[in-house]
Amino acid sequence: MGNRLANATSPYLRQPAENPVDGWGWSPKPLRAAKDQDKPILLSVGYASCHWCHVMAHESFENEHVAAYMNEHFINIKVDREERPDIDAIYMRATTAMTGNGGWPMTCILTPDGQPFFTGTYFPPEPRAGHPSFSQILQALVEAWRERRAEVLESAGSITAYLNEATLADPGVLNESTLNKAAADLLAHADKRNGGFGGAPKFPPTMALEFLNRHAARTGNTEAFEVVDRTFETMARSGLNDQLGGGFARYSVDARWDVPHFEKMLYPNPLLPAGYPPWRTSLLQRDHPEQPPFADPITRETAEFLLRELRTPEGGFASGLDADSEGHEGTFYVWNRAQLREVLGDDDGVWAANLLNVTTSGTFERGFSTLQLRTDPDNTERWEAIRAKLFAARAQRIRPDRDDKVVAAWNALAISALAEAGTILNEPAWLEAATRAAELIWATHQAGTPEFARTSLAGTAGNNRATLEDLALVASSYQTLFSLTGNIVWWERATYLLGRIATEFTDPAGGFFDTATSAETLIARPQDFADNASPCGNSAALAAFLTHAAVTGDRASQDQVERVLARFVPLMAGAPRFASWALAQAEAHLAGPMQIAIVGAPGSELHRTALLTAKPGTVTVVGEENTPVALFEQRTRQGGLDTAYVCQNFTCKLPVTDSESLAAQL
Repeated sequence: MGNRLANATSPYLRQPAENPVDGWGWSPKPLRAAKDQDKPILLSVGYASCHWCHVMAHESFENEHVAAYMNEHFINIKVDREERPDIDAIYMRATTAMTGNGGWPMTCILTPDGQPFFTGTYFPPEPRAGHPSFSQILQALVEAWRERRAEVLESAGSITAYLNEATLADPGVLNESTLNKAAADLLAHADKRNGGFGGAPKFPPTMALEFLNRHAARTGNTEAFEVVDRTFETMARSGLNDQLGGGFARYSVDARWDVPHFEKMLYPNPLLPAGYPPWRTSLLQRDHPEQPPFADPITRETAEFLLRELRTPEGGFASGLDADSEGHEGTFYVWNRAQLREVLGDDDGVWAANLLNVTTSGTFERGFSTLQLRTDPDNTERWEAIRAKLFAARAQRIRPDRDDKVVAAWNALAISALAEAGTILNEPAWLEAATRAAELIWATHQAGTPEFARTSLAGTAGNNRATLEDLALVASSYQTLFSLTGNIVWWERATYLLGRIATEFTDPAGGFFDTATSAETLIARPQDFADNASPCGNSAALAAFLTHAAVTGDRASQDQVERVLARFVPLMAGAPRFASWALAQAEAHLAGPMQIAIVGAPGSELHRTALLTAKPGTVTVVGEENTPVALFEQRTRQGGLDTAYVCQNFTCKLPVTDSESLAAQL
């Protein structure tokens, strides 16, 4: 899209830098150009790992004739949705309102003022199944802009007015019946056979499962435990999970999790059973807390995937890996029986094909199969040797491209997951990696910019503002590092970020806007209360303020928690899947909060016992006697030994100095 994008900090914007479309990134210049030239804006929104974004770019934007028409009649702006989620949110809401569905690539035609009057997603280069081609659509829109301008502007004004309307019902009152009803609604839609909820396509419902996990721990609801365990186990054994290299794909196209959409994004993996609490908490709260044989390995494999394939030279974590390589989706990951025999020999090849459900006709496309480990191997040593050979052979294939952009919010999820898993599983390298990524976010995204930046590339901050999601999740990750290490610097940084949220993002009606008061003025100010593939900004902020209140007893933070929860209540009642992370926080809120102060050494037996045994949602902090937070006031070592204080609302049981006594209290 012209040389203007060659130096963008988004690899997605750089990818088409040489195609014939005269393209811009989002900035005041193209908006002024649209007004000066009286041209509508063609806004294309996507992301680097988006398969159909690449297809449409190849079919249409690389076509000389299509590009020439776009250049003559439109101001063409390309946006990376991962870099500018605020822009994406506004125009995706318009797209779903105008067409009934959404997705990427998203194509919107705007007035020079940025008001949408036509929206859609992927458009083919030729007419298909009664649908017009992309060129035909553009020609019709140019004609409408010229001949029916008043009608176009009226339509654009109407949709803009809709975008500025309130999207939530009045706040409600949170109580136990709210959570009980939400859990019952979720369980009614659970797929008891395959795990998850509903049919295809299936996204990993990690936040809903964490809510059910906490709900079951509070109420003893065995059905909720069963759904949690079933879902995590089937996902771990399925094609969604990379059985050779670890790491989970973004979603499955079928109800059994057999066939993933092969892009491997950063943000789902820390939230999956790979990263931490869901596995240990669901299992440890049952009457028989033994772990299935794959639980620890799944955690380890996914952590190693993050470090091996997504870690950047600067110590952050890249956004994701493409689904495509060698011109096809999934080529890097899928196998046929002949390939297995070629690498392993006939005996091991047939054994592996049967174990991994590699069929003669294939479970995917073109005769290939995804790898699934539906049952445990009858010979573990044989499987590990075969797995190593297949992994080494696969490494010789052409790899999918990687989007090296570092997104603050998604890195925060990885920081929290690696830090906690590293502490629990005694892997100090994971904690060290988490700490380095956290330092990168602070030094590059915060201290290195006038305003906190959402993204960076190769150690250079992007020209974009952090959203509520970024600040809240980074604050939570810093709280996690503080709680696991006792280093007060992380707590101070988290508190600073929460102060910025309270000052710059607060909605007087309750909750928060997604953008700061000083951020760029768009046609609407986005505000999202719906959890999707990752926590929305409001539920992320809720979690951070809840932790802050639990550690400090701060009344202002408690007020923020109650005001945000009240705004979520209507969504909790009507669509609990989209309020699942808020529901998980609501469980912790109603439970106490539960708090554990460990006066002693990080990673000690007492500390790890607390992490492994406490109910989900408990805030556990390790530190020295003089740690300057309210939870540690008058907390001292007993007899010179590491000492645990189990508390609820800052009312504590007798201190204990051994793991057995601590486990009994918990």
